[in-house]
Amino acid sequence: MKVLVVVDMQNDFIDGALGTKEAEEIVPGVVEMIRKFDGKVIATRDTHREDYLDSEEGRHLPVPHCLKGTEGWEIRSEVMEALREKPGYMSIDKPAFGSVELGECVKKLDETEGPVEEITLIGLCTDICVISNALLLKAYLPEVPVRVEASCCAGVTPQSHCQALEAMKMCQVEIA
Repeated sequence: MKVLVVVDMQNDFIDGALGTKEAEEIVPGVVEMIRKFDGKVIATRDTHREDYLDSEEGRHLPVPHCLKGTEGWEIRSEVMEALREKPGYMSIDKPAFGSVELGECVKKLDETEGPVEEITLIGLCTDICVISNALLLKAYLPEVPVRVEASCCAGVTPQSHCQALEAMKMCQVEIA
């Protein structure tokens, strides 16, 4: 079984509080990849509470974003539409960059429905949550190839996107 992880394709990261033109530009490709993907699809949502600014992350990035229940927290509508077309897609709310729940979920899929043959990640932001979850998944399933589709990812900046891709290559994450 192949697994596609759609990381944080939320309004706040696309055209909201932390949005970028690069994030907006990947939306059509993300939608197309979801629609064409033959396998299990899991979407993550960066999820924060009203006290975000008092959190460790909030002290380092003092921009409230992805507050649960807000429009910015919602997955972009066309991405959500594509996800709903996939039978049995799963959604995981994550309070941190990397999601232990995601790692546990994919490991359980491998044990109960598997084997997981390949994990592909797409989404936002390459240099924060995509890299965190790619490395986390490598730790949970070290013998499963993990790849990142670079054209369906965007970073905080184009430079940090490229740096994250290079760092992942060094950790044996395949970059497509």
